[in-house]
Amino acid sequence: MAEGARRAHPDAVIDCCPLADGGEGTVAALVSATGGSYHVCRVTGPLPEQKVDATFGMLGDGRTAVIEMAAASGLALLKAEERNPMFTTTFGTGQLLVEAVRLGAQRIILGIGGSATIDAGIGCAQACGLPVLLDGGEPVSATEPLTGADLPRVVLIKHGRGSPIDRVAITVACDVTNPLFGSDGAAGVYGPQKGASPQQIAQLDEWLRHLAQRTGKLAEAMTPGAGAAGGLGFAMLAFFGATLRSGAELAIDMTDLRRRLQGADLCLTGEGRLDASSAHGKAPIAVARLCREMGVPCTVIAGSAGAKAELEKIEGLSNYVVLNDGSAPIEATIRDAAKLVAEAAEKLTRSVSTTIKTSDREADIAPPRPAPLR
Repeated sequence: MAEGARRAHPDAVIDCCPLADGGEGTVAALVSATGGSYHVCRVTGPLPEQKVDATFGMLGDGRTAVIEMAAASGLALLKAEERNPMFTTTFGTGQLLVEAVRLGAQRIILGIGGSATIDAGIGCAQACGLPVLLDGGEPVSATEPLTGADLPRVVLIKHGRGSPIDRVAITVACDVTNPLFGSDGAAGVYGPQKGASPQQIAQLDEWLRHLAQRTGKLAEAMTPGAGAAGGLGFAMLAFFGATLRSGAELAIDMTDLRRRLQGADLCLTGEGRLDASSAHGKAPIAVARLCREMGVPCTVIAGSAGAKAELEKIEGLSNYVVLNDGSAPIEATIRDAAKLVAEAAEKLTRSVSTTIKTSDREADIAPPRPAPLR
C-alpha cells in the first residue's frame, strides 16, 4: 500500500500502522506499534505429544505481554489428517502465559483466533497451575495435557489459588461473539473446520454445557465470546478473571490510531476476503467505522469479496476495491498480491486531491507510546 501511495504522491507523509483483530498478526502489529520485543518459547503444540517453538511479544512498556494462542495451539500447526478436537489441547497456550509472567509481564493481551481446539481451556488452566479436579476427586497430572476428550471428566476448576499467573491482569482480544455451547456455540460453529464429525460436534457441545453447569459458570458460558477458540474465551472469563474485548478495538487503542488519523486525507486498509463475516469484529471494518466517525475517507482493498448486496449491509463500509472479481483464479491473485495491492493503492491515492498534506503532518505521526489497557 505504501509503495503504491508513494508512486502517486512522492511527497506525501505516509503513516504505516500495523493492525490486527486478535488472530494471526496481533503480536507483530502490537510489538511493531509500541517498539517492543519478541521472545520464543518451546511449548506443547495442539497435540499433547507435539512440541513447537512459539513466539510471543513484550510491548514497549516492558510490562505487557501479547500472546497469540494460535502460536502454540493453532489449527495451522496441524496437517489436515491430524485435525480432531477430541485430541487437541490448549496446554501450550498456558505454558506461554506462564513464561510471559516469568519474564516480568504484569499484564497480558491474549489473542484467541485460529485455534485447533475445543477443550474449553482446560489444558490451559492445567498448564497454568490452576487446581483441576477430575471425577472421583482425582487431580490432574502436571505433565499429561488434557484434551477435548477429557471434558466429561472435569468436575471442578478453581480460580487462582497459587497459580503463577494469579493477580496478572489478562485482556482477551476476541473477534467472535459465540457462546460456549448451543447452536451458535464453539462446537457447532467451528467444529467442522477443526476436523470434528457431526457426532463429535454433538458430543462436544453436550460436554461443554455440562462443564459450565458442573463448575457453576453458566453466566460466563453465555457471555459473547465465551465460545471463541473452542471455549478458551470461557475459561479466561470463568477461571482467570480475564476481560474480553474486541481485538480490533484493542489494537486501535494500542496503536493510537485515532490520533494518527487526525487530519489524514485518506486511509487504506485491507481484508483477505470481504464478506458478511467481516462485520463481526474484523479489523478493516473497525477501521472503516472509525474513519467515518472522524470524517476521513477510507477504502478497503480486498482480495476477494461476497455479493454486492451482502456488502451493502455492512455498517461503516463506504468504499472498497476487489482484486479478484471471480474472472481469474484466486491462486493467481494470491501469488501476485503485493503487486496488485500496490497498483490499487496507487490508483486510489491518485484520486485524492493534489493538495494532499505533506510535511505539516510529520510531527503528528510520531510512533505512539504504549496505550493503557481500557
